[in-house]
Amino acid sequence: MLFPTVQFAAFFTVVFVGSWLLMQYPVRWRWFMLAASYFFYGYWDYRFIALLAGSTMFNQAVATAMARRRLAPRPLVAIAVAGNLAVLAFFKYYGFFVTSAVAASERLGFSVAPPLLDIILPVGISFFTFQALSYVIDIYRERIQPAPSLDFAVYLAFFPQLVAGPIVRGSEFLPQLRKPRDPRRIDATRAFYLIFIGLAKKIVIADFLASNIVDVTFATPGRFSSLELLVGLYAYSVQIYADFSAYSDIAIGVAQLLGFRFPDNFNSPYAAVSIQDFWRRWHMTLSRWLRDYLYIPLGGNRGSALVTYRNLMLTMLLGGLWHGASWTFVFWGGLHGTWLVLEHQRRRLRERRGLPAPPSTPGRIALQRLITFNLVSFAWIFFRSPSFSQAWEFIARLATGGTGVDAISPALLLAIAIGIGAQYVPRGAVSLGLDRLSRLRPSAQGALLGAGLVAIDALGPQGVASFIYFQF
Repeated sequence: MLFPTVQFAAFFTVVFVGSWLLMQYPVRWRWFMLAASYFFYGYWDYRFIALLAGSTMFNQAVATAMARRRLAPRPLVAIAVAGNLAVLAFFKYYGFFVTSAVAASERLGFSVAPPLLDIILPVGISFFTFQALSYVIDIYRERIQPAPSLDFAVYLAFFPQLVAGPIVRGSEFLPQLRKPRDPRRIDATRAFYLIFIGLAKKIVIADFLASNIVDVTFATPGRFSSLELLVGLYAYSVQIYADFSAYSDIAIGVAQLLGFRFPDNFNSPYAAVSIQDFWRRWHMTLSRWLRDYLYIPLGGNRGSALVTYRNLMLTMLLGGLWHGASWTFVFWGGLHGTWLVLEHQRRRLRERRGLPAPPSTPGRIALQRLITFNLVSFAWIFFRSPSFSQAWEFIARLATGGTGVDAISPALLLAIAIGIGAQYVPRGAVSLGLDRLSRLRPSAQGALLGAGLVAIDALGPQGVASFIYFQF
């Protein structure tokens, strides 16, 4: 069930009304929301419900055992981590591991033939697995206490963020679940703004760019010139941002209408002045998750320079693998890890020599942003390409393909410019606009929203494609 569909609109209307009618009955509300979330998740494939329920029961059993001190906490959290990662590895990486093992054995001169199973990837498994891991690890670290089983079940299955994030931690969601929510305190203007902006990003920007240049240039790069491929690459940079941030915006807006506040997931990532700055702005809930549950436990930057570089590289390699079961994703993570290492190394050398930080002049900031955007865009080639051969073909053609412009249209350039330029709009300007919008009568707000939805429908392509991050 996709957000920008009539089916979801009907589903959410029922859930919204039922949620606020049952708000004064906490237990009934929880059962209602759990049933709605399971229905939402099972809409893709009802068999996935058993996996989500099994993950809920397993992690809650471990959390309860830790709280009751039935066993030492360390073995219990190790069981939880191993169990969650084993399930994720089986469903998401089994085929990847098998084919990699077969290829490696053939290069070594012998062959193995393990069974290759046809496993359906459960939608959203990476997201709810990471949420479950954060829950049990935070209990082990004594940062939170185990929630009642029904509360934890609602937290793990809560439908707005279930399929593609944001990755909401128990410490962020569970306290809100225990507090009464008042519909009169809901910032409906901001919620509808986020939903509207998300729909516009997805339908008008992301799907338009995908269908008009991205898909064809990455599928057959040999047909296009260098200039067309460069525009296609920039278009994909905008597409993946618009597509993923659209889902996050809609999820945050839908949750807010139900009385919950989610953490932001994007903060103008293409305005970043470095790769480190980019990862502070891109998929922020995943970046913080990798920092808190992987990078810092590995030692962070507390050791020598070599240890810090190792930790950075391991974190980014595993972050790449989290995105998909392919060596191209690992290579994509490795590229970002390499650039992070080089940035840290440059900073250390400057500090060792006692040199001050370079002045932040407008020209220097603009150059840093341009370099960062192009480094990120180059890495997206491996993220988007289904194989290394297609990625190298794209790069080779990008360097030698001439300057044809047949596939480039003013509408494409405008969509790319809007996708990038919108990230330079100051947050204060958005807040001021929302404040003025909130002062309008509800009828006027509704009329503006309706007109905007009609415009989105008219400007967007026919039909709505699945969100890119559903595959992760």
